[in-house]
Parts: sequence; structure tokens; C-alpha cells
Amino acid sequence: MPFLDVQKRFGLNIDRWLTVQSAEQPYKIPGRCHGFEKEWIECAHGIGSIWAEKECKVEYDDFIEHILLPIRKQQDKLIKEGKCTPPPHHVGKGEPQP
Repeated sequence: MPFLDVQKRFGLNIDRWLTVQSAEQPYKIPGRCHGFEKEWIECAHGIGSIWAEKECKVEYDDFIEHILLPIRKQQDKLIKEGKCTPPPHHVGKGEPQP
């Protein structure tokens, strides 16, 4: 507990700036991944970053997977249509690096 609570004194809430999902939403509609983010933050709250990295890995992985899912679907769609070709090192045909 800090001696001076600067955030409260100036009316700031820096914890909400961590991600966009926890910010105030227009029309009070939560973000698409808000539930996953909330689970991760609740798990990681108060245990420190090193412990949270180990203890909350499942929640964090779910959150990141949910964020990246639409991007991967769009990328797969473009690859199937032939409009996008992945780089050779993503396909496993690139030169091995030391």
C-alpha cells in the first residue's frame, strides 16, 4: 500500500489503460474478449508479474487466442483464395538459421 495514493488523488485509473477492453464502452456493450480479459486480470491481480506469468498462463493464452482468432481466420481465407502467400519460413521451407 503506497503512502500517497496518487491515482486516487488525481482521479486517474491507470489500471483501466492496460487494455482497451476494460475501458468505458459506448452504449454499455462489453468488448468481444472482455470475459477472457477479466478472467486473466482477476487471476493475475495482486500476485505479481512473475507469479502471474506461471499461475495464470491458461487464462492469458485463452485471452490472446480469442483476440487473434479473427485475424487467423481472415489470413487462412486469403491463403485459400490465393490472394496472400505466407513467407517461406512460416511454411517450413526457409533456410535454417543458426
